[in-house]
Amino acid sequence: MRLLDQLTAERADISESQTALVTRAADDARDLSESEDLNLHGLKERSDALDGRIAELRAIQLANLEAAAMRASVEATDDGESRSASTGAAVLSEPHVYEAASPHSFFTDMYRSQTQHDIRASERLQRHQLENEIDTRAAGTTGNFAGLVVPQYLVDLAAEKAQAGRPTANVVRNLPLPSEGMSVNLSRVTTSSSAAVQSAENVTVSDTTIDDTLLTAPVITVAGMQNVSRQAIDRGTGLDQLIYEDLVLSYATALDSTILVGDGTGGTPVGIIETSGVGLVDVDDASPTAAETYQQLVKAIGTVSANRYLPPDIIVMHPRRAAYIAGGLDSNNRPLFQPSAVTASNVTGSGDFARYGTAAFTVAGVPVVTDASIPVNLGAGGNEDVALVLRTDDVILWEVP
Repeated sequence: MRLLDQLTAERADISESQTALVTRAADDARDLSESEDLNLHGLKERSDALDGRIAELRAIQLANLEAAAMRASVEATDDGESRSASTGAAVLSEPHVYEAASPHSFFTDMYRSQTQHDIRASERLQRHQLENEIDTRAAGTTGNFAGLVVPQYLVDLAAEKAQAGRPTANVVRNLPLPSEGMSVNLSRVTTSSSAAVQSAENVTVSDTTIDDTLLTAPVITVAGMQNVSRQAIDRGTGLDQLIYEDLVLSYATALDSTILVGDGTGGTPVGIIETSGVGLVDVDDASPTAAETYQQLVKAIGTVSANRYLPPDIIVMHPRRAAYIAGGLDSNNRPLFQPSAVTASNVTGSGDFARYGTAAFTVAGVPVVTDASIPVNLGAGGNEDVALVLRTDDVILWEVP
């Protein structure tokens, strides 16, 4: 519906104008002027009217789509013939425009709609958007889709594959990135309130003014693009799955690596490994053993607990380090690692150490996640790696959902 598109565009312009008015006054550290206040009031009245009209037109769109789907399902029969009123009606599921077995390609339709003005491709994309709005409404949410939504079957495939690219990013505390601003600010208390035993009646109690420091995290962009030839679009098979999975996997891997080893230059944040003030437990041994590594991990666990006053809840290490610990033997050649904690005796850890990216085993009672983005070229010899002992709530990742 062209009218709906026009009204939606006008509503977006009004929102930008409102934000600009308020931001300008805030930047000047002043209240709105009389003319600005009148302008803002007028924009508010128009936006309210537009919201009502847009909601009305959107409801008509959804109702028409649901009616069309119901009509198609009622008319459909197993033998392809019309079903008489006496036999009742058959309600069948209506397939989505873009599914794994669909003859239509989401990315091909995007290309043809934008560059060739293909009406049928545009209609399929519009129907896909309405399908997503119906599915979202049925799920009880009120999501507003500002752009094209990638088909769900591609999201499911890519999400499963992308988990291997971002183990650390998945286990830390994930929060949605605020919709505006180029930085996220946090307040960190540096001087706490004090409390002490009152020495006598009517004596002033302990009084220390709380103080904090502003922590500012810059918003960064991790992105990738794929140039696809027209021939590939016109003649390719399985192009959607290939492109989307590859892009998502590349994004996940780049994000995870940035979280770990970003150095604060070139647009990157300072990663966990590069952050100053993180406690360091060294293993200074040219030929370390699994038992020695276990001892240092236990020491690191104690370091976190002693300084954070809360225990760590995850250890992140490279898969080669997990295999190294799992392969350790005691002086009688008995394994220090067992697949099951039930039958284990005098072991350093237990579980499925070979599983990648998820907490499938423990060391010293703390779950371990393996992540191949942990660098293995550290140290003087350029062949060392690190194991991170973390409390995941203390490491926050804001990300666009």
